[in-house]
Amino acid sequence: MPIAIVFFIHYAYLLIFLWVLVEQIGIPIPSVPILLTAGTLSATHRVSLLYVVLSMLAACLVADSVWYALGRRYGNSVLKLLCRLSFEASTCVSKTEGYFTRRGAVTLLFAKFIPGLSTVSAPIAGQIGMSYARFLAWDMGGSLIWGSTFTLAGYFFGDLAKKSAPFFAWLGHFAIFIFAAMVLGFLAHRIWKQRKFLQQVRELRLEPAELKEMLDIAAKNGTPPPFIVDLRHPLDYLPDPRVLPGALRIGPNEIKQHSEIIPRDRDVILYCTCPSEETSAKLALQLHKIGIYRVRPLRGGFDGWKQAGYPLVDYVTDTPSAEVVQQILPASPGTAIPLV
Repeated sequence: MPIAIVFFIHYAYLLIFLWVLVEQIGIPIPSVPILLTAGTLSATHRVSLLYVVLSMLAACLVADSVWYALGRRYGNSVLKLLCRLSFEASTCVSKTEGYFTRRGAVTLLFAKFIPGLSTVSAPIAGQIGMSYARFLAWDMGGSLIWGSTFTLAGYFFGDLAKKSAPFFAWLGHFAIFIFAAMVLGFLAHRIWKQRKFLQQVRELRLEPAELKEMLDIAAKNGTPPPFIVDLRHPLDYLPDPRVLPGALRIGPNEIKQHSEIIPRDRDVILYCTCPSEETSAKLALQLHKIGIYRVRPLRGGFDGWKQAGYPLVDYVTDTPSAEVVQQILPASPGTAIPLV
């Protein structure tokens, strides 16, 4: 038996615990290959399927509990750190927050299947005030579904491989190379996806100084200013509820589903609080595909504008004058300001 397989079998449960723990802490090293490998070996009874699953659950329990506690105490700053570590910037905090808004704790049942959402779901659960007992029940349920899916897939593959002695012998001989290829393949795909996304962002984004100049020119000439959209989730308003001058709060799903609210006769600027402008950049790219070309993400988002020392104002209305927008957005006290 190859020495790599002997080593893995001897330390299987410790390796699984540490590997899954590292991924769930936020280091982008995929756990799927090691779960598939462990499942395959369990088909030959060299490792216990039950102990493999328990090791995986223990790692998820430790990592997710830590992130839950940090999210409960530090909120948005923890989420920004995790997004910077993630290779899945375009699916990070905003999507998870959206899932929690629509489905609540059920989100934890499938979060680990979606790259970029697995780690941030725990701190968001803490941030929104979910009780630890409720979080733990749903999170462990989701972890069990996630880990069992890939472990059982490996088990059934190993069970099939046993029926062909030559193939099984070849599989054992090259197991370490197959495992390394799976890990490198997962990493390469994630890195390629992230680099492609960031390249598209760089081509679109607008500097805060450029937007400030556009607003000053519009005020000086009495012309309509750029249409500015605040895409932040309600959780992101907690540290600072102010907005850029003239900005309208519209959720990413609302603006995608009702693109008619976007004016075509002036520039449209989107901003969020995600690192690398993930939410606003992704939405800008989607709007470009449906023919809305004068739309750009603001570099640095809300934090970039604020750090530059540019003005922020209190948000006074959710009710623009356009009838279609009034049907989409909830009204709040204040005087309506025509924005479209």
